[in-house]
Amino acid sequence: MWANSAYAVCLAVAAGGVVFYVLVLLAARRRRIEAPCPPDFTPPVTILKPLAGLESGLEENLRTFFALDYPQYQLLFAAREGDAAAEVARRLLAAHPHPDAELITVSEPPYPNAKVWSLEQMARRARHPILVVSDSDIRATPDCLRGIVAEFADPRVGVATCPYRAAPGPGLGSLLEALTLNTEFWCGVLVARMLEGMKFAVGPTMAVRREYLDKIGGFASTGEYLAEDFVLGQWAERHGYRAALSAQVVEHHIGRSSLGHRIRWARSTRRSRPWGYLGQVFTCPLPFALALLATPAAALAGAVVAGRAVVAAAVGIGLLRDPLTRRYWWLIPLADLASLLVWLLGLFGSKVEWRGRQYRLARDGKLLHW
Repeated sequence: MWANSAYAVCLAVAAGGVVFYVLVLLAARRRRIEAPCPPDFTPPVTILKPLAGLESGLEENLRTFFALDYPQYQLLFAAREGDAAAEVARRLLAAHPHPDAELITVSEPPYPNAKVWSLEQMARRARHPILVVSDSDIRATPDCLRGIVAEFADPRVGVATCPYRAAPGPGLGSLLEALTLNTEFWCGVLVARMLEGMKFAVGPTMAVRREYLDKIGGFASTGEYLAEDFVLGQWAERHGYRAALSAQVVEHHIGRSSLGHRIRWARSTRRSRPWGYLGQVFTCPLPFALALLATPAAALAGAVVAGRAVVAAAVGIGLLRDPLTRRYWWLIPLADLASLLVWLLGLFGSKVEWRGRQYRLARDGKLLHW
């Protein structure tokens, strides 16, 4: 009985996976033929860089934001006093003078999401109509700001989120996570966007129109949520705006990976989009298909294996220009197995640990003290 049930589950997920892979290819093709936004749209911009902790590559990441090819931008950093990241920012501000850059020292946050508190403090000092929120693990290219801001040539855009190409830190776990992000996660984003429109935003780089932000009560309105980026994208439509997926791909240096970190975001996704989270099992059908190779459903298993290879190439290599996918394609089955484990662990429980503190995730995605 158990064997029959397991076989049926593998069949269902493998079949659903083939359908998903077809949708990914359609979504990727649609993405490739979309008309680019005008590159000559360059309004003044404020970049917000929330800092917390001395992560790997931090100084190099931050240094790239002093050399952007853009006519006018304000650069703001925020960190708590005594944080090692604040010292890095001070050192860079001294070494690379910028006419409109400063470090803001923030106090203990009044709500659970400390990042949002930093964003709120920086937004009070921001002087421009478009705010670009960029995490400390982003490494910029000189032209990236032009690509990010281009979406706002459309006055209906309230939020624009950037696809990212994950670059791993030390360890096999980080490499597997980067492969998952580059060849699986963005497949799901592209399909969701094709089927229902862009109803969310995804960190670690996004831009927000100040006018929209003021309508929702500023960043503070998201201070009780773990996934403030998701919420900012989700709320855009109800306030008369829309969320957009930028054409600009940014480089996201994820550092050392941990199972707890991945489970936290899995549980956050489950709370934010419960039905979408259940459907994520079809975005990772390869482990189920491999279990079918020695059964009468071997042809279906082969279709999944072939489909996984094609979508990894179409998205990871074709859209994100990811060198990891080219070099470590043979690790994708192991990455998918790890991804399935994270999905299963994220399916249950509401406890998360974030920045050394324990919280419980409410059904609406808000953070509650444990």
